[in-house]
Amino acid sequence: MVQGRWRTAGGALLRVVVVWAVSTLTMLALAGLLPDFQLQSDDGDSVTRTAVTAAWAAGAFGLLSALVWPLAVRALLLVPALVLGLLAFFLNGSLLLIALWLIPDGRGEADPENAVAVAAVMSAVASATSTALAVRDDNAYRRRLYRLMGRRRTTPPPLGPINPPGTVFLQLDGVGYRVLRDAVADGVMPTVAAWLGSTHRLTPWRTDWSSQTGASQLAILHGSNHDVPAFRWYEKDTGRLMVSNRPAGAVELQRRAIERTGDGGLLTLDGASRGNLFSGGADQLALVLSVSARRGRRNRSRAGYFAYFRDPANAVRTAISFVAEVGREIGQSTRSRLRKETPRVGRGGLYPFIRAFATVVERDVVVAAVMGDILAGRTAVYADLVAYDEVAHHSGPHSRDALKVLECLDRSIALIAKVAEHAPRPYRIVLLSDHGQSPGETFESAYGLTLRDLVRAGCGLPVPRRAQHSPSGAEARDALRSAVHLPVEGGREERPARTSDPIVLASGNLGLISFPDVPYRMSREEIERRHPGLLRTLADHPGIGFLLVRSERHGSVVLGPGGAEVPVDDLADDGPLAPYGPGAADAVRRTDSFPHAADIMVNSRYDPRTGTVHAFEEQIGSHGGLGGEQSEAFLLWPVTLSAPAADGTPPTGAEEVHRVLRRWLREAHGPQIPVQESPSLPQPEEAFPAVDRVVPDKHG
Repeated sequence: MVQGRWRTAGGALLRVVVVWAVSTLTMLALAGLLPDFQLQSDDGDSVTRTAVTAAWAAGAFGLLSALVWPLAVRALLLVPALVLGLLAFFLNGSLLLIALWLIPDGRGEADPENAVAVAAVMSAVASATSTALAVRDDNAYRRRLYRLMGRRRTTPPPLGPINPPGTVFLQLDGVGYRVLRDAVADGVMPTVAAWLGSTHRLTPWRTDWSSQTGASQLAILHGSNHDVPAFRWYEKDTGRLMVSNRPAGAVELQRRAIERTGDGGLLTLDGASRGNLFSGGADQLALVLSVSARRGRRNRSRAGYFAYFRDPANAVRTAISFVAEVGREIGQSTRSRLRKETPRVGRGGLYPFIRAFATVVERDVVVAAVMGDILAGRTAVYADLVAYDEVAHHSGPHSRDALKVLECLDRSIALIAKVAEHAPRPYRIVLLSDHGQSPGETFESAYGLTLRDLVRAGCGLPVPRRAQHSPSGAEARDALRSAVHLPVEGGREERPARTSDPIVLASGNLGLISFPDVPYRMSREEIERRHPGLLRTLADHPGIGFLLVRSERHGSVVLGPGGAEVPVDDLADDGPLAPYGPGAADAVRRTDSFPHAADIMVNSRYDPRTGTVHAFEEQIGSHGGLGGEQSEAFLLWPVTLSAPAADGTPPTGAEEVHRVLRRWLREAHGPQIPVQESPSLPQPEEAFPAVDRVVPDKHG
């Protein structure tokens, strides 16, 4: 044991010496390349003296990075996360200037601009050298990743037969079954392709009518999405507007699901929830929206950001990638405009920064958290990677821009799988999505008016000359506004005035119309007495596929074009619902049973020949209703686990997916999810909420 300790200490000392030497050579090279960065006196020095000066500077910078940087980052955790990432350059440059000031005789000198560049290169080289030296040393590699992720356990998990495999669930937000299958066939995702050829199996699963993250992930993690009719909806009994990716909305939805199912969620025992809307009952949380609204010192911890950004190489790499992604989006959107590609939506304003935040910052922090969980040996981890969903909304689900994001996600999956090789227990990695996306021109672009305009016209109300765009449900926009401490649109609980004017809400290609002055769900007969032309105006519009409305005579009915009318009890997958495929009738029937179904539920037209829908929001890749690829998510699991269904039938509905994942956890003798288990509070140094602001959802 003593020999082992001396060997470990000697190896660590050797790595320090090698990193110091490489850093010294890097600093000498930079001094030769940059005119305003020098390591000599004005009269010049010998080569030996210059090398000693460089060694002093490299050693001082390395020591400051190890000791002062973590303290500086922790002190800055009160600033917005995005600002912290951007400050990485300047913090690093300041440490270099201090290191040069500490050199005896004051021979080191650099202007601030060069100090930032030198510090960035030095950090990257030192980090790369240290990692390369640890590659052949599993213990050193694991210790380094433990330090970077900040997820060390006080007591390691037991080894041997009583230590079953852990499970990592990676949600690729918005990636539909067809998109994944095509990406694998085209070589875009080689890691996933290799798995499919050997260790994993793939199946589609059909979403509920509300094909968006709020409904899907709530059911996947908590077992129920009852009474979640859309991404956003109006509740007449409370008078409030519910939005899935608002902290108050996520808290309430999670509370209702736990109350209905009687257990805390999929991750109740030894679980971690990363980048999700809901906790799943986990006690290890990072970027979980349903926790971010909690008040108190415990829940204001930004330990997750600290764990990632305390390594200056991480901060510099993410900041550089962020800037590069902003430039990439500007170039791609400019090319799209010059080529006059259609359909197309606006991609200016803050969007380049929103995209970069989703595809770089969120991805890096969530992936780092997952790697930390694996190395800590946690039993179950569920993480959401939102990058593809955000880009596909604006560029299209089959666009080159979206495929580039899938390439990056594949590399992240490969990195997580590589880290799992060094974990204290074996791991099974399951990939899944919460929904797909359907392409198509927006409703407003195709017909020159919004759904709100059409409803007001059908009610005989004035229509504004200047159309008001429906706010996008893409979560990354609010996540970025939160990160820079800007007010989130609708961030507070909204209570629309109870007027006779209809409230019209959009969730992708699903529209909801409510009359707030009537305290119950209005019937078809009442609506026709108040607004005789409204229902027929909507049902006969070429951009609308069908309506769902309650009837006093027939219960609820589905209305379609040409006077089609079918009672919900008699619905089948034909008639007005024929284009939407198998399962559409059951999905509509289930939503009709929800207490908070809108007075009128509107689904846009779907063209089976082209696979397109018309979103009621500003999105050319959308999800939220029925029609096409948005309703077909995927599930990819290791062959060591049982099939989702014994007869090979794909799962239907997110609640069934929850039951499948729950069974898989039990198959490994993992967490036996208890009944009537309340969700645990986050640990003080593990919680990583967004401080009462929005984090990743995905509606689209």
